[in-house]
Amino acid sequence: MTDTDHSVPENRFPSHSQPHAELHSAEQFEAWRKSMLAAPAPAPVLTEVGRVTEVGDGVAIVTGLARALADELLIFECGIQGIVLDLEPGRLGVILLGPSELITLGEDVRRTRKVVSVPIGPAFLGRVVDAMGRPRDGLGAIAAVAETPIEAEAPGILSRSAIFRPLATGLKAIDAAVPVGLGQRELIIGDRQTGKTSIAIDTMLNQSRSDVVCIYCAIGQRGDAVSRVIAALKKGDMLARSIVMSAGDEETPGLAYIAPYSAMAMAEYFSDQGRDVLVIFDDLTHHARSYRELSLLLRRPPGREAFPGDIFYVHARLLERAGQFTQEAGGGSITALPVVETQAENLSAYIPTNLISITDGQIYLSPRLVRRNQFPAVDLGLSVSRVGGKAQSRTLREVAGNLRVTLSQFEELEDFARFGTRLDDTTRARLTRGAAVRTALRQAERDPMPPAEQLAVLIAAMEGLFDALPEEQLSGAMDRIRAAARKHFQFIDERINENKGLSKEDRERIITTARTALSANRSDEVSHGPDA
Repeated sequence: MTDTDHSVPENRFPSHSQPHAELHSAEQFEAWRKSMLAAPAPAPVLTEVGRVTEVGDGVAIVTGLARALADELLIFECGIQGIVLDLEPGRLGVILLGPSELITLGEDVRRTRKVVSVPIGPAFLGRVVDAMGRPRDGLGAIAAVAETPIEAEAPGILSRSAIFRPLATGLKAIDAAVPVGLGQRELIIGDRQTGKTSIAIDTMLNQSRSDVVCIYCAIGQRGDAVSRVIAALKKGDMLARSIVMSAGDEETPGLAYIAPYSAMAMAEYFSDQGRDVLVIFDDLTHHARSYRELSLLLRRPPGREAFPGDIFYVHARLLERAGQFTQEAGGGSITALPVVETQAENLSAYIPTNLISITDGQIYLSPRLVRRNQFPAVDLGLSVSRVGGKAQSRTLREVAGNLRVTLSQFEELEDFARFGTRLDDTTRARLTRGAAVRTALRQAERDPMPPAEQLAVLIAAMEGLFDALPEEQLSGAMDRIRAAARKHFQFIDERINENKGLSKEDRERIITTARTALSANRSDEVSHGPDA
């Protein structure tokens, strides 16, 4: 039997100071233990997890989320987001905000307990974003000041005031005969390739003379079309005061569906600060088709033209958020110019009639005028502005008051003259005057005109200064009158700012100056010859 080793290992006992340190540590531990026992227990976290049972082109069917709410944002395991559109017993119909190819059957889906929101802030000016507010121009992240839900209740009647300020488009045919006011909802309607987007872009470019913030929302447009819009805004120095939101035709229909609501949410941020905002939805025909596609995939009952029954409400709750607001509500305004496409001039189709009844007027672009090379092809007989005339400047209203009547009488005589009827001199003079006035309404793209130049050209046309000129010379004659207006007609801007009409002396001064400009050019042509 061996002896037990009673040797003491090195450092077996602590030094004289170590027991105090251990005692102090034990007291701290005991105090910490008592504080933890006294603290309230953390609340249990309830996590609801669903499963994907079906996946379609832009939609998914989810089960297991019995407490999910309508319009709630869901997160799929692959990172794709979705919006609850249909609530049915035991299943949810979800709109996907990303490619459906990334979603697999059986993967987890979690609730977020919030609705779809979009980032907002002044840093978005000058940027190109998608429907979720994410940058698409390669210029880096955007510093947002907050996030706001894309859906919002339209302001009530007590938060609105009368429309009293004009929104100048820079186009003679619109500013004179179909004026638009700040806070108005004016529909741009017409067949394909009639110049609807061109009118919207020219209106944005004309805001370089004002402080209006512009938002262009492209819905279902091709990438090259959006690129041309961005290039035009850059060339016109308006991109820095504009936001371009694009939900292209190559993207999921869910993004095309939420795009106009996201654009309106961004517009409301600026209007709440007292600023004037112009929002262009190009176009709501593609928006309605995207919603119809989603609804049919989710097996909603189809109605007229296969659209679901709530398609009117889809557009009404969007456009009713525009308006002129009171000082208590921010004092700003949101002017909406929705674009809608017709087929074969059918204004009685489902979506066009819906939007005509929602908006405050329409600018109708006729393909018949396009075939006559009349641009912009605004049909003044079918175009109307229900509230913009009250905001129109008195200066322009007095000059353009007879414009619609003159053109309508001319078109009736023109149709009558096609039968080969012998016409007297008075009728021939009316035809000549009407043709000159209609030609004077022509305007090149990306060339918006200030009010003084518009007035000078319209007065010259109404007074017959263009009657003796061939059609091919009218463009040059209008350019000379515009140049004279820029040089001599500063008093017109004063009348417009004071909202006063032109006096008899003012009109005579404009007519005399216009005649001088035209006669000077004729004398130059005679002295230098036609080939000079």
